[in-house]
Amino acid sequence: MLANTRFFTFASPPRFYALAGRLVPWFWVAAAALGVSGMYIGFFQAPTDATQGDAYRIIFIHVPAAWMSMLLYMVMAFWAAIGWAFNARLASMVARAIAPTGAMFTFAALWSGALWGKPTWGTWWVWDARLTSELILLFLYLGYMALVNAIDDTRRADQAGALLAVIGSVNVPIIYFSVKWWNTLHQGSTISATMAPKMVATMLTAMLLMTLACWAYAFAVVFTRTRAIVAERERDAKWLNGVAS
Repeated sequence: MLANTRFFTFASPPRFYALAGRLVPWFWVAAAALGVSGMYIGFFQAPTDATQGDAYRIIFIHVPAAWMSMLLYMVMAFWAAIGWAFNARLASMVARAIAPTGAMFTFAALWSGALWGKPTWGTWWVWDARLTSELILLFLYLGYMALVNAIDDTRRADQAGALLAVIGSVNVPIIYFSVKWWNTLHQGSTISATMAPKMVATMLTAMLLMTLACWAYAFAVVFTRTRAIVAERERDAKWLNGVAS
């Protein structure tokens, strides 16, 4: 019982609002420090690829962005479903807050992939299974945001958005396994939990640092946006005036 109480301590908007306000600055500092370190190692210390030359260095932006695009969608769908199933207001707010950041990472993955594809494939875009399913992911993010903002009733909007998010989550495993299921131009996974890394230590270090930087950035932005949504929905609540911003 005590464990459950602790778990739900910050499930209420007032407690989350206060906690997020204290954590956001730390996440921004972590994002900046990790991002600068990762970019420095990736662009100045990592060796030039024998096949692709320096064009491969876009991987330090492209891969973390692609990972985050898929991960954030699943997290968004999870919190949207929790909000729908248990009428948990904060969960629905978090889902709404995640969507723009997930869409941004998806766009970054697509755009950086195009920049990488031009020198390596000779074209900006191909209707490859991985690329096409990633583009669909962007449309799902945009569709979710458009849907929840098109319905005036907040509760109905959250429910409709949750339905779309949950159904759209089927696309995420398609993105991940597309290079295995179909014959595509897109290369397979560079990092695997069951295999040794296919890159040298400096490349791997830069990749992991950039991934952690994206994580920290996502927490900072999502928490900031969630606080804004909480403040908007709870603007008439007395507790809001008593919480330090």
